[in-house]
Amino acid sequence: MRPVIGITSYAEEARWGVWELPAALIPLSYVRAVERAGGRPLLVPPSAEGVEETLGVLDGLILSGGADLDPASYGAEAHPETNGVRPERDSAELALLEGALARDMPVLAVCRGSQVLNVARGGDLVQHLPEVVGHEGHKESPGVFADHDVDVVPGTKLYGVVGERAPVKSHHHQGYGRLGQGLRESARAEDGTVEAIEDPSRRFAVGVLWHPEEEEDAALFQALVEEARRYREERS
Repeated sequence: MRPVIGITSYAEEARWGVWELPAALIPLSYVRAVERAGGRPLLVPPSAEGVEETLGVLDGLILSGGADLDPASYGAEAHPETNGVRPERDSAELALLEGALARDMPVLAVCRGSQVLNVARGGDLVQHLPEVVGHEGHKESPGVFADHDVDVVPGTKLYGVVGERAPVKSHHHQGYGRLGQGLRESARAEDGTVEAIEDPSRRFAVGVLWHPEEEEDAALFQALVEEARRYREERS
């Protein structure tokens, strides 16, 4: 059987056909990336209930992208540029992530998801990167991914997956501030922005600020699915 990979989903107003209703949704690129890597994707809606039951059927977890985290989750006041916060999603994903890490379940955290990983470990966020780096190169146009390269730290899990340098697609205006306990940086952009973090004490707990689901290189998803397969075998 293929490893089952949970993908956290958005809870948003959506329109399809004649309907406009609240919906749990995710860009199809996440689903396709998991399928191409040999996994079985399962969408996980934001809910603080049934966390253990959900984790019990998963072999791996993807924390997907989305809107900004509520700064209250890391003890900060909201910046004027912080927007679209979804506190219910924050709390649900933090609970799900804590449970997954406690089980040593493989986790790939994408963009917002990697920020959830940092906050879960007691870190905080830079709420508006352009004020720090002096440009908007990580999110040049709303709805359009920005292309740039990252340099990967040798000896990290990420280095073993993507190598020393990788082209990536970004769409974020926030970044990591203080890194959470036990986390280390694993990649930087050319402007010095930390672009990836990981927990070396876990089998696979990698967070990237970019969007690997939008890239042709499926290495990160293949690595996640392979770790999920081992996790599944060990459980059985």
